Amino acid sequence: MLTAVAAVFVFLMVILFHELGHFITAKIVGIKVNEFSIGMGPKILQKQVGETKYSIRILPIGGYVSMEGEDEKSNHPRSFNNVPAHSRMLVVAAGALMNFILAIIVFSIVSLNVGMPTTTVLRTIENSPAEQVGIVSGDTILSINDQEVKNWDSMVKIISNSDPNEDMDIVVLRDEKKIHYTLKPEVIDGRTMIGVEPTYERSLLSAIKGGFQKTGTMFGLMVDFIKMLFRGEVTTRDLSGPVGVIYTIGEAAKYGFINLLYFMGFISVNLGFFNLLPLPALDGSRIVFSFIEIIRGKGIDPEKEGFIHFIGFILLILLMLTVTYSDIIRFNIFRR
Repeated sequence: MLTAVAAVFVFLMVILFHELGHFITAKIVGIKVNEFSIGMGPKILQKQVGETKYSIRILPIGGYVSMEGEDEKSNHPRSFNNVPAHSRMLVVAAGALMNFILAIIVFSIVSLNVGMPTTTVLRTIENSPAEQVGIVSGDTILSINDQEVKNWDSMVKIISNSDPNEDMDIVVLRDEKKIHYTLKPEVIDGRTMIGVEPTYERSLLSAIKGGFQKTGTMFGLMVDFIKMLFRGEVTTRDLSGPVGVIYTIGEAAKYGFINLLYFMGFISVNLGFFNLLPLPALDGSRIVFSFIEIIRGKGIDPEKEGFIHFIGFILLILLMLTVTYSDIIRFNIFRR
């Protein structure tokens, strides 16, 4: 029951924010919006306000925006395909933008509750490399291997990307004096570590800053994932479909609402990033077609564009089925 409620909450918020981005921008650029729906399936409640119907539907798993002429031919002067290409690009991109905004909000709430880790050392772990060389509580880490440490996440990334077999040069600030240390990191459970724990800062400003930082970090992870994909370092076993996501949402919910919010932010960044990829049937491909129209001075034949999106949709469905099957096997869904 907890998994179901948590999954509904996460999917509703992530998809609703995405569609809200399309809706608000469509209204701004003058596209006729026929319906804005919260939920899917048969409608429970519907109210007409101006030219737009606002609906609440029975399945609380997101929502959708129905714009005039988006998926069908329309001669209406304010239909989707009759507005300038740059306006269509804004409308399409706004969904992903709202996902990033949701992630910033969610990560800011998380940061306000748990605090933001700083580069100032709270304590060193007993017998760790940091303790052995003399790093102490109150030291602020400035750089590692001549790379500036801007925040805790950047410090973790620098350490993780370092060769654990080579000495590490660390500069700390203590009593307004810079002190240089050289240590050899240790590897625990496959992670390269030096053995320090950070102090945490709690304030609204640091929380907002943390929201942006964590969203940027998640976006960077997605970029790294695409690079790994092109290098052949990723298989379908490394992907998760709806089954895997729902399972993980349930696991996150067991550890409290803040953990669930953190995972929501992660899903929101993933959805926004994935939708911007220039793949047929995704928002990214529609942006590409609009950009080509701007360059050529005329649009692609709607039937040809529609066929490309259709093929892309079929391929995405096949990928989703493959990943879903992998999720079922991985998590032993039917053996529980």
